[in-house]
Amino acid sequence: MHVPETKYTRNGDVFIAYQVLGDGPIDLVMVPPGATHLEQWWDMHGTGSFLRRLASFSRLIIFDKRGNGLSDRGGGTASMDERVDDLHAVLDAAGSERPVLYGVSEGGPMSIVFAAAHPERTLGLVLHATGARFAPDVDYEVGAVFRQPPPEPSVDWNTPAATQQFLRVFAPSVAEDPQVVESFARMMRNAISPGDWMISRRFVREIDVRPVLPLVEVPTLVLHHVGDQVKLLSEGEFLARNIPGARLVVLPGDDHIFALADARAAALPIQEFVCDLESRAVTDRILATVLFTDIVGSTDHAATVGDASWVALLDRHDHAVRREVERYRGRLIKTTGDGVLGVFDGPARAVRAGLGMVEAAHRLGLDIQVGVHTGEVELRDDDIGGIAVNIAARIMKEAAAGEVVVSTTLRDLVSGSGLRFAERGKHELKGVPGTWNLLAAMN
Repeated sequence: MHVPETKYTRNGDVFIAYQVLGDGPIDLVMVPPGATHLEQWWDMHGTGSFLRRLASFSRLIIFDKRGNGLSDRGGGTASMDERVDDLHAVLDAAGSERPVLYGVSEGGPMSIVFAAAHPERTLGLVLHATGARFAPDVDYEVGAVFRQPPPEPSVDWNTPAATQQFLRVFAPSVAEDPQVVESFARMMRNAISPGDWMISRRFVREIDVRPVLPLVEVPTLVLHHVGDQVKLLSEGEFLARNIPGARLVVLPGDDHIFALADARAAALPIQEFVCDLESRAVTDRILATVLFTDIVGSTDHAATVGDASWVALLDRHDHAVRREVERYRGRLIKTTGDGVLGVFDGPARAVRAGLGMVEAAHRLGLDIQVGVHTGEVELRDDDIGGIAVNIAARIMKEAAAGEVVVSTTLRDLVSGSGLRFAERGKHELKGVPGTWNLLAAMN
């Protein structure tokens, strides 16, 4: 089987490199780990044969994330929104309508977010050697940084000695093989620079998609190697417990970078999962970010300026708000008299739209309050419903004039976006169980 041609697609100003291999009946899209290089992969020990095995039963689509390999470098750390948009662009360019997403290591959280937000574009989900969070936390005891720490990048980046030290953590079964060490070092030198690797690690440590797990509704297979030193087996077990209907398969071996060794054991359960999937009906429930706004003191404004002037001012307000929704690729569901309800498939875009609305309203002499929350939404023809809508409305009521207030659920999903937040304390939201930590977004 030949080495596939590298092609490019574009998301905004960023070019993303991708390849397509095989002609199986179902598309399988590998959402890649931390550092990759499409063309070096085929020369690297073990990896090329693993990819060819995947392509023997599927139409395999692989790509380099922005900042990696043959895709555009630089530009700082991409947010989760931008990464999900990059995946959208790859699917569209490759003509993939409803693939199985195969999220490996760092690619797992992005796959989870995409599958929850776009079940109509996701046939199934395979999560391999990954977790919901990439740093330990007081309420995430299943996670650990590493059983033994890998070396930090330095001027010796990917020399044989440094690479071997790295592989003793990430792929101990092949760390003493000079051929593997040499091919992996060459791939890493071409894939990413030491400085960019350190930047990407900072992004990874902020990843936390735990709130999204219960919202995944597509068939899910979790694969984890019993002795993985980077992502512990307990993290795979956590995914399987918290994603509805997910099935865990524990594989032999201690490697995190499993494709460097004999990966036939890893490919077989993927093949069985992909080949057993049947077409599923498009669900009417999706993961989305809901935005509510309201004009502060609208009754007093109307009394001051008179009915005719107030109606004209409301029209200008609605036009300005709609412009911000469209600017950040959201969907305006309806106006609520003194505000609007909008929905976005990216939480960072929703927050930026809210901040833009506050500024636009201020230029009109109005103050608005904005509430934003990410959760499960029910699609109802031209309307939306569900608990996430109710929560966003209640959060809005806690916002001061000119303030965009969000839930911690949303904050955890926008790591790497550059957005900043100020703590607003704990609140009880009317009609919503529990106590909620809220934050105010800042420009």
